[in-house]
Amino acid sequence: MMALMVHLKTVAHLRGKGDKIAKVTFRGLSFYSRVAENCEEVAHFNETFRWPIASKLDGNEMLEIQVYNYSKVFSNRLIGTFCMVLQKVAEEGHLELTDTLTDDNNTSIKTNVTIEIRYQPMDGMVGVWSDGDFLDVPDDRDGTFSFETDSLLSGQSHGSGTSPGRSLHGSIPTFRKAGKGVFSAMKLGKIKSSRDDHKKDEPAVLDMEDLDKKAMRLAGMLEPDTISLASVTAVTTDVSNKRSKPDIKMEPSSGRPVDYQISITVIEARQLIGLNMDPVVCVEIGDDKKYTSMKESTNCPYYNEYFVFDFHVPPHVMFDKIIKLSVIHSKNLLRSGTLVGTFKMDVGTVYFQPEHQFYHKWAILSDPDDITAGSKGYIKCDIAVVGKGDNIKTPHKANETDEDDIEGNLLLPEGIPAERQWARFYVKIFRAEGLPKMNTSIMANVKKAFIGENRDLVDPYVQVHFAGQKGKTSVQKSSYEPIWNEQIIFTELFPPLCKRIKVQIRDSDKVNDVAIGTHFIDLRKISNDGDKGFLPTMGPAWVNMYGSTRQYTLMDEHQDLNDGLGEGVSFRARLLLSVAVEILDTTSPEIFSSTEVHVESVSNISESATGKIEEFFVFGSFLEATMIDRKTGDKPISFEITIGNYGNQIDGVSKPSSKKKKKDGENEEEESELIQNSSEDEADEDGDLVSVSSTPPMKPVITDRNYFHLPYFEKKPCIYIKSWWQDQRRRLYNSNMMDKIADKLEEGLNDVQEIIKTEKAFPERRLRGVLEELSVGCSRFVCLANKDVNQAGRTKLDRERLKSCMREMDSMGQQAKQIRTQVKKNTVRDKLKLVQNFLQKLRFLADEPQHSIPDVFIWMMNNNKRIAYARIPSKDILYSIVDEETGKDCGKVKAVFLKLPGKKGFGPAGWTVQAKLELYLWLGLNKQRKDFLCGLPNGFEEIKATKTGPGLHSMPPVGLVYDMKQVFQLRAHMYQARSLFAADSSGLSDPFARVFFSTHSQVTEVLSETLCPTWDQLLVFDDVELFGEASELRDDPPIIVVEIYDQDTGKAEFIGRTFAKPTIKMCDEHYAPPRFPPQLEYFQIYRGNCTAGELLAAFELLQIPFDAEEIRRALIAVHNFAVPQIKIGQGGRADLPPLEGPTDSERGPILPVPLGIRPVLSRYRIEVLFWGLRDLKRINLAQVDRPRVDIECAGRGVQSALIQNYKKNPNFSTLVKWFEVDLPENELLHPPLNIRVVDCRAFGRYILVGSHAVSSLRRFIYSAPDKTSNNWATAAKLMNGYMVLTNGGPQPRSSPSLSPRSFSRPTGDIVVNMDGDPPVRKMDTVVKLDAIVEESDKDKKKKKKKKKGGMEEEDEPDESVLDWWSKYFASIETLKEILRAQEAAQAEAEEREDIEIAAETAGSKTKERGKEKKNSKDKRKGQAADGSERRPVKAKVDELVVYNKELESEYGNFEDWLHTFNLYRGKAGEDDEHALDDDRIVGRFKGSLCIYKLPVSEEITREAGFDPNMGMFQSIPHNDPVNVLVRVYVVRATDLHPADINGKADPYVVIKLGKSEVKDKENYISKQLNPVFGKSFDIEATFPMESMLTVSVYDWDLVGTDDLIGETKIDLENRFYSKFRVTCGISSSYSVHGYNSWRDPMKPSQILAKLCKDGKIDGPHYGPGGKVKVANRIFTAPTEIEDENGLKKQTEEHLALTVLNHWEEIPRVGCKLVPEHVETRPLLNPDKPGIEQGRIEMWVDMFPMDMPAPGPAIDISPRKPKRYELRVIIWNTDEVILEDDDYFTGEKSSDIFVRGWLKGQQEDKQDTDVHYHSLTGEGNFNWRFVFPFDYLMAEEKIVISKKESMFSWDETEYKIPPRLTLQVWDADHFSADDFLGAIELDLNRFPRGAKTAKQCTLDMIRNEQDLPTISIFKQKRVKGWWPFVARNENDEMELTGKVEAELHLVTAEEAEKSPVGLGRNEPDPLEKPNRPDTTFLWFLSPLKAIRYLVCNRYKWLIIKIVLALLLLIMVGLFLYSMPGYLVKKLLGA
Repeated sequence: MMALMVHLKTVAHLRGKGDKIAKVTFRGLSFYSRVAENCEEVAHFNETFRWPIASKLDGNEMLEIQVYNYSKVFSNRLIGTFCMVLQKVAEEGHLELTDTLTDDNNTSIKTNVTIEIRYQPMDGMVGVWSDGDFLDVPDDRDGTFSFETDSLLSGQSHGSGTSPGRSLHGSIPTFRKAGKGVFSAMKLGKIKSSRDDHKKDEPAVLDMEDLDKKAMRLAGMLEPDTISLASVTAVTTDVSNKRSKPDIKMEPSSGRPVDYQISITVIEARQLIGLNMDPVVCVEIGDDKKYTSMKESTNCPYYNEYFVFDFHVPPHVMFDKIIKLSVIHSKNLLRSGTLVGTFKMDVGTVYFQPEHQFYHKWAILSDPDDITAGSKGYIKCDIAVVGKGDNIKTPHKANETDEDDIEGNLLLPEGIPAERQWARFYVKIFRAEGLPKMNTSIMANVKKAFIGENRDLVDPYVQVHFAGQKGKTSVQKSSYEPIWNEQIIFTELFPPLCKRIKVQIRDSDKVNDVAIGTHFIDLRKISNDGDKGFLPTMGPAWVNMYGSTRQYTLMDEHQDLNDGLGEGVSFRARLLLSVAVEILDTTSPEIFSSTEVHVESVSNISESATGKIEEFFVFGSFLEATMIDRKTGDKPISFEITIGNYGNQIDGVSKPSSKKKKKDGENEEEESELIQNSSEDEADEDGDLVSVSSTPPMKPVITDRNYFHLPYFEKKPCIYIKSWWQDQRRRLYNSNMMDKIADKLEEGLNDVQEIIKTEKAFPERRLRGVLEELSVGCSRFVCLANKDVNQAGRTKLDRERLKSCMREMDSMGQQAKQIRTQVKKNTVRDKLKLVQNFLQKLRFLADEPQHSIPDVFIWMMNNNKRIAYARIPSKDILYSIVDEETGKDCGKVKAVFLKLPGKKGFGPAGWTVQAKLELYLWLGLNKQRKDFLCGLPNGFEEIKATKTGPGLHSMPPVGLVYDMKQVFQLRAHMYQARSLFAADSSGLSDPFARVFFSTHSQVTEVLSETLCPTWDQLLVFDDVELFGEASELRDDPPIIVVEIYDQDTGKAEFIGRTFAKPTIKMCDEHYAPPRFPPQLEYFQIYRGNCTAGELLAAFELLQIPFDAEEIRRALIAVHNFAVPQIKIGQGGRADLPPLEGPTDSERGPILPVPLGIRPVLSRYRIEVLFWGLRDLKRINLAQVDRPRVDIECAGRGVQSALIQNYKKNPNFSTLVKWFEVDLPENELLHPPLNIRVVDCRAFGRYILVGSHAVSSLRRFIYSAPDKTSNNWATAAKLMNGYMVLTNGGPQPRSSPSLSPRSFSRPTGDIVVNMDGDPPVRKMDTVVKLDAIVEESDKDKKKKKKKKKGGMEEEDEPDESVLDWWSKYFASIETLKEILRAQEAAQAEAEEREDIEIAAETAGSKTKERGKEKKNSKDKRKGQAADGSERRPVKAKVDELVVYNKELESEYGNFEDWLHTFNLYRGKAGEDDEHALDDDRIVGRFKGSLCIYKLPVSEEITREAGFDPNMGMFQSIPHNDPVNVLVRVYVVRATDLHPADINGKADPYVVIKLGKSEVKDKENYISKQLNPVFGKSFDIEATFPMESMLTVSVYDWDLVGTDDLIGETKIDLENRFYSKFRVTCGISSSYSVHGYNSWRDPMKPSQILAKLCKDGKIDGPHYGPGGKVKVANRIFTAPTEIEDENGLKKQTEEHLALTVLNHWEEIPRVGCKLVPEHVETRPLLNPDKPGIEQGRIEMWVDMFPMDMPAPGPAIDISPRKPKRYELRVIIWNTDEVILEDDDYFTGEKSSDIFVRGWLKGQQEDKQDTDVHYHSLTGEGNFNWRFVFPFDYLMAEEKIVISKKESMFSWDETEYKIPPRLTLQVWDADHFSADDFLGAIELDLNRFPRGAKTAKQCTLDMIRNEQDLPTISIFKQKRVKGWWPFVARNENDEMELTGKVEAELHLVTAEEAEKSPVGLGRNEPDPLEKPNRPDTTFLWFLSPLKAIRYLVCNRYKWLIIKIVLALLLLIMVGLFLYSMPGYLVKKLLGA
């Protein structure tokens, strides 16, 4: 039966004596308690009430308890009510709590009630409870009252007692509860904070059995979904109640400069607005500008120019830079040209694109001065941004036609509309507060003395940067609290392609202005582009600015921090601003059309607009200060905490000089003496509260040689600060909720990854648990977030953000539920990726753009100097009565590591800890202050400030004294570390570890010269005193810090650090499984932000028991109630597990790790294959001559034979040696294996050359082949010494999709029988291949029938035309198609995923999808299923495979049996990510390892031909020197980095192999960044001495040395010996002549016979009917071949080749043989490590000299362009618009002529003669243009060679698409001709001309895409009418004429045979046109014509000139006669 039971225990803190009664109500049914008589302080009721209930308990139902004063006579008087929502009870079934009552006004009163509630549902759904009454236990020190709660939920292992958080401070409510501490109890919609569960720690390496047992112990309740494995990063997962997790990454990552390279290719521009222009494109990034060349008289110029910009700046500075592309018209040396249009985008937008690039996209140009105009044209470009270590893949795009669709390929990020609108961005700047002094006080005092006025020492103004423009407010002279009330207006396209607005307060100064503080506003965070989104909006809100410390110095060393670089170390100021955006309607007439920035003033805003000002209270307590760097000095140290300027004693106070009265103490800064009366309205309890913001100075005590600590012991200093801020807690609360969900999610995902990594069982269960938690968290957010909606100061952004967060969280919760149902064992990895996107989204949402309370800074002060700091976001310590809203560190003890400020913290200085604090912080409203101590570890008393007066009890303490002390023994089991950082110049380290716990530290011994030390040492810390309650410590021990150092003479050097939490045993627990002994686990070691190795260790903290009686007395003293006898074993140490003594006499007193903890060992044998050493560098200037390799693992090892003369033969004489060693059974714990190379010098000296540590031996572990399975792909082999992991097949990791011949199985064609038949009767399997071919033939016929119109059918290409390049281009097409298919398949899969999530279906579909994905990947060219449906049938050209990466990455580096180990020496680079490791490589060791358990099974050793000397490495070739002919083919290079000033390079190839070097310098290619080399080089070499091939591309220079552009290195030896047979790629078909002739000296049949012999395989047996049998498989193929003369011969080669192409299907030895291929290798330059400088396409063939010599190399020289001649006859024009007016009749006419040229050859433009005075727009010409050109058929480009300028040394080759431009002009004699219209025809694809002038319309241009097109190269001759177009004022196309033309294309040979004349000349002259006589007006009557000219054109001009002349004459006369006349007058004549 379901029931709810409430056990009412006591009501305490009652006022006055009297009788009390309680009434308990649930579902309207009330029970009264008995009357408690004469109670004073406490009423003990101790009664249980039970409600039997029929329906399930709803989480929203209420329980109400009312307490009355009982009176017999009068009615009872209500004291208070307690209401709670039963949500927690409904979920957990049990709750115990103490809480306060509320009075009638719903305010809290002192009285509190203690109850326990139980809910017994029908189905046992809730809690893990046995039926039985309440356990009423006074206290559970002895562990009887212990519940096994869902400890597994958080993956913490469980021990006995959970203790109620008892506190000694009466007013603090304490909760006591069991169950899932997920949700807190609700009280009338207000929510009380609760203690979280006492959750325990789980060792990170957990065995699943343990977990299952535990899960069973939970009464079978939980499925193991929710089990967490502690993440192995640093601290094991601990969702604890009193301590927070520290972050291990110490160094600030932002603000550090990095290398970036931005490459931009400007390809062409189209539709530029303007007639007949000469455009130049300017590319501008930041302040760097580069220009393209100028193209004349065209508005669609083709450039194809490449620009590279290099930067070395911090990331966010880079991403804020603006890329600006502008087109300038007719710019030259003298004039700057006019701007046509610009396009702007920030670098970040490009960087965050997929692959960091935009490829072949069109940028829309707009005019910044006229926003009403539309697009000004388009530029097609590629933009790529490469940081260090990024590599850019050049997408193989489809052919050009797709890209001509401008609208579909705009240069815009996904999701931004093509039509962007103009918008105004208003940034309003209201006022600022709390500015620092920016001037010295001396000047001020002088002024004050003279003028007598006191001025503020700062003249601030605000500057705003956005989208490359900046605006600034006025300067407010001398004001710490300036008021501007101005708005800065930017006009920019919306959505903008610039992500951040930078707002900076600056101080105006006569010399130079400096920044005071900087804030960035991220537009993505203040807007939402979804369909329910909102425009960017923000504020009005305060933003806080942080930067350098506040005291003013002339040269501020941290000035960068004020500019926003790096993390600010101090509060600088806060600024009130708002942002708004308004979309402009550009059609409205009164709009201001320029985009200049302008500033206007705005009205003031009210005080309350940003929220009500509340008094906040910060409390902090320093529980421990250790690890203080000794460099700080031993002066007394104190700590200061500040929030804003409050609490800052040295430099916080800059009081405004104006003495205006502040409203309730807002912004009141402390005086230096820090005494301040708080505002009048709260004198209730506080009395006069003084803020105490720093701890008393204290002298540090030495911990060890590096660190001090402060001797706090039981006295813990405290600080508290009162401050006043706008109450905007809601923002922080929502942020906190999301952060907590994200933290939980991240932890869960780390667990899942850890489970997958360590290959534990059931990762999918854990992932389901994670998703479950996520969906619960999301739904919880949705209920809680929507509160305080009407609070003051809510901005529009607050409302919109709330809506969008709730939407996002809601949908995320839904999706999480959905994905949870789809998580299966095989989909875990995919789903994990999806869930990681959730994590990013959560983190993005949680970041609140509008600040409220500034962050809290903790400074360590020494001698009044600031030494080191920590910055804690205020939201992390913010208190809320709702548990989920509380900051993650609020009321918890947090380990805080202080660091050095600013740049001092970069590099090594940032790695050392300045100080480690155990710090407790609490921030909340002063009203909520009563809770501020509740998170401290219990067992303390407060020390008040010595001060009498009322309200003393409510004063915060200035210190705490702990009277409860526990004594522990810490045992640190330091087993080993691996992959440590190399700290010495030898490339090794001498590591030791130092363990810190509390104030103690100990070190392990130093192990010299190793990166993988096995210390195997137990460190025992005795008598560690920890303060607080035992049970709390058990749940939450302090962290242990382990630092690893390298011992040098003098000072030890820091290597890295890690954190750990110990497993704790209290004295009443047994030292027994599952928790003890603890297991070793891995801890990641960090050095700054980089990993520096892993530590394998275990830590346990064991409580040392006291005498029982003593404890009992102590308890009575504290708790004043009787304590029963406590059963604890005998006192003393006897209870601790015994320590074994030192076992190893040599190691002296060092204790080893005890047996239960150290791993279980077994006997293994390690076989080492010693092959040789390569590329050893000099050591101390001496060459290495007699090297030897030493292999060491776990203390045992073996040495190779000595190489007698490294120069002559660097290979070893003895190949295989072995040694036996004891290794752990658990593979994850295997120690690393060290490889060292030493050089043996004279007199028995050894010098270390270099070393390598193999950190994971797993890939070398041998497991015997599985005899039972015929499925050869899964059983691991060691065949030919080739080792494969158990899970992979012997194939390489080649993705089948990229090789067109990767064999897929069309259904029903290939029968591969996998029957488990007895081995006696081998099944013959048939592999049939001809079916495929037939299918595609049929398809072809079908296609031919279908063809109609449209595309011309391509003829079968003529054999003679085909060359190697045909094959190459066909293969590239195939590669593109495959990539396209893959993209499509991926998109389809993603789409399906979305649909699936939406449709909430699970199960079968997922499987289906997996299948389909596979199929689409396997699509082959031959399989004409769906590929051929879409594309026109291609001629059958044999293809090769084009890999768009290096060949080795396809084939696992060819390390199938021979592995290469890099040898390192020298210190590791200090740079991030160790990018400089390449510089430390001093050589390479080639060899291999094989590890197996002894004894080995006899089957292996019994096999035929087993050579015992070779061990597991059977049938390995011999390593004697081999002579080889190496043939290197270099096809072409792409995207080279420019090396010359003109942005081009003159590349040539250099090939080095050993001593020989081939330079191809004389064949350099002028001014090309995509040169086609088409060369082959033969070099003879001897392996092993010369095995590293270097192919470099150099830039030729006329003077000076040539520069290296980039190089690539290929290890030929691994290729030569690999069983993938890389010596010469196998082509897809066999022929003896033509472009595809077989190039290997061995024929396929010989190769096959050799492979079968080497692999000990039966075969090949050639049978009749074109069959061949190899092993137990049968292949079929044709058996005839044609020779050069066309005769057919019988041959077995096709059969053999078929087998070779399917060699991966042969059992046991099969693998994919390397096909005929071209590989694409990145070119790298050692000066610019990690950044690609271009790519080179090439391949290498190798032929051993002892074999028959190969034939001549294939000719791959570049195709020569073919010479053509295009003859264009202009017959007539019609409807040409008329420009001139007739002088008589005023009728319109035009003097028409036509101009034409081929694109790129503007200087060869040709004009017809002029048709004068055409009245109808008709013109008759009969004129012929002749354009000779060179054309490359394959690439569809014209090739032009011309000198770039008169100063060029040689001609440059350009490739340009063949486009013919025809223009129509109006001829003018005295002024420039007028341009009327033009048409551009792409000779490969242009619309067919209209038959008549009537049918010729504008649509021929407009709808070009839809019309059928023709190619002049196929048609040869074409005639018709085409329209001329121009753009009018409104930028619309209009028809300006029509031309009848005839195009005739002839080859150069034909042109010679039948020459024609230009114009109408001989030979083959055209007849004269029949023109009406008016046109000849000019010749017939010259006078008429002149009159026409004079009268019509220049009539007014002539009249004006005549008048002017008359005027001049009169003035002249006047001046002439004036003097004489004057004289006459004067003399009176």
